[in-house]
Amino acid sequence: MKADIHPDYHMIKVLMTDGSEFFTRSTWGKEGDVLHLDIDPKTHPAWTGGSQQLLDRGGRLSRFNTRFGNMSFGAKK
Repeated sequence: MKADIHPDYHMIKVLMTDGSEFFTRSTWGKEGDVLHLDIDPKTHPAWTGGSQQLLDRGGRLSRFNTRFGNMSFGAKK
């Protein structure tokens, strides 16, 4: 095996956006550094299931809706 090919693996503190914190092992920074998160799973809509808006300025979504928007699948006539 080759020596000294792996990065340093050490303990850091992760500070969430709500102020909670936890310790984990990481290759980021140095021993004892604090990682401040801008977004985290407790607050970001991608993890919380919050509403997201699709921005489509004349792209594929609007073309699809123009073409197929009036179709009803499985509905009785």
